[in-house]
Amino acid sequence: MKKTKSSESSGSRETFLIFIVVACGIMAILSVNLFNHPTSDPSDANVGESTSPDQQRPLPEKAPSVALIDVPLSTGTEPLEKLFVQSGCAVCHTIPGIAPALGREGPRLVLGTNGPLRLADPQYQGTATTVREYVQESILNPGVYVVPGYSDRVMPRWYGKRLNALALDRMAEYLENVKE
Repeated sequence: MKKTKSSESSGSRETFLIFIVVACGIMAILSVNLFNHPTSDPSDANVGESTSPDQQRPLPEKAPSVALIDVPLSTGTEPLEKLFVQSGCAVCHTIPGIAPALGREGPRLVLGTNGPLRLADPQYQGTATTVREYVQESILNPGVYVVPGYSDRVMPRWYGKRLNALALDRMAEYLENVKE
């Protein structure tokens, strides 16, 4: 049976997306393991105090469980390129100025050019009045406006829970200034 170029392309895209999802899951698990290890901060060890084995501080019963959804994608203090890569944006979007961001599943992010057009689009149902607010709204509530030609379910709905305010603000600040 002869494969068509379209079916090969579709299979490659699905394989790539599965790979990305698995890689993100592995990174999240590694992050959880990193955050759950006790620190070796001397201030926590009662430096200078002598304790006998029977006077040791009791260990906590069990650390609270952390769901993968609770692990932040970034701190917001990373260099911009790393911020967009760690947050997963580079997987689906092409972002001028961010070298690894060559994705094709989501729209090209030139919001200094496209943002005002999207805000003026009669199909836009959001509450943003500036491009920066539009970028933030698109990340936090991606279904408010779906760029024509793209699926409503490509952008993950959980980004708002995984990005802190600093990361979100830095991303919006950068993207509102990217022009064609």
